[in-house]
Amino acid sequence: MIRHIVFFSAKDQADVEQIAEGLGVLADIPHSDFFEVGINRKVDQIGTEVDVVVYAEFRDEAALAAYKAHPIYDACTAKVRPMREIRMAADFVSRRTG
Repeated sequence: MIRHIVFFSAKDQADVEQIAEGLGVLADIPHSDFFEVGINRKVDQIGTEVDVVVYAEFRDEAALAAYKAHPIYDACTAKVRPMREIRMAADFVSRRTG
């Protein structure tokens, strides 16, 4: 399983909800086994730069690639990119079996 985690920060804090809503359309892409978007509660005293988190799970690299190639992904990127300051992503293979 591939775990896909993406962190976003907003250029303007007034746009955080709109960014989260914009990213939410990614759930309509059929290639993920699990998908969610959350707004950072910012309870960590050291790191509060992240505003929105995308977390998804994919069966394999091919499913992740198909997700990123989907037209909804491109439309979402075009909508959200102007509002975001930082985007950091990580994809890793989970060896957890249960």
